Amino acid sequence: MDRKKHRILNIVAYTAVLSILVPLLVLPFWSFVGRWPWPGLLPENFTLRGMEELFSGATNVLPVLTSSIALSLTVAVLAAVIGMMTARALVFYDFRGKELISFATVLPIIVPGTAFAMGVHVVFIYLGLADTVLGVILVHLIYALPYTINIMTDVTAMIGNSLEVQGQVLGVSPARSFYHVTLPLIMPGMISSASMAYIISFSQYFLTLMIGGGKVKTLSVVMVPFIQGGDRTIAAAYASVFVLSTLLVFVLLEILVRKYTARLSGI
Repeated sequence: MDRKKHRILNIVAYTAVLSILVPLLVLPFWSFVGRWPWPGLLPENFTLRGMEELFSGATNVLPVLTSSIALSLTVAVLAAVIGMMTARALVFYDFRGKELISFATVLPIIVPGTAFAMGVHVVFIYLGLADTVLGVILVHLIYALPYTINIMTDVTAMIGNSLEVQGQVLGVSPARSFYHVTLPLIMPGMISSASMAYIISFSQYFLTLMIGGGKVKTLSVVMVPFIQGGDRTIAAAYASVFVLSTLLVFVLLEILVRKYTARLSGI
């Protein structure tokens, strides 16, 4: 019976993995397809139109990709840090309005995205933040914070602060105790929350278009119109760049965090 359950779980796991990998493997192939009508098993012809769109002088993808990664990394770092600080306040301290703040952290998720974007846009116009990079960073940050706060709240509640307090009892300053004791423990949660914030920011189209006013270009703003227009060749080319760049950023972050954690732990 256990062997049968194990076999069923393996089938489900392999099916889930294949359902994710197969579409990803088709994307680069579609980037070179000119015409592929149903029910043909193979394309009728191939084209370099997708590559020309990516690397032509008018729509050079590299500056847009670089600015998109920089913007999303900024949002990810800020969201992870603010989420960690908010989680510590909610878990370790009692203060007036604590329940209201806990509820407010999920409001951007509860409110429909269109209504949220319209309301924020009006506020940002009055504040002079509309059509600016800072405005886009702030609206992405607002939208990502509920996820990072919830992740870090669970992590913080699970780890607690007993080891950090013990370090302070032994004479270590609160800052050093947090840096050398608590930070390595919550680092996996920080990475998870930062990764979630990065994906939310990097894939955000409507908020970026609304708040950025078309002046702030990201890869999603450039890519989504081709998807909506049904141009699969160019959409697949942009989507391939989207996936590969995201994977590359996550791999680099993982390497840097491992080196940082090892140095922090004295290994």
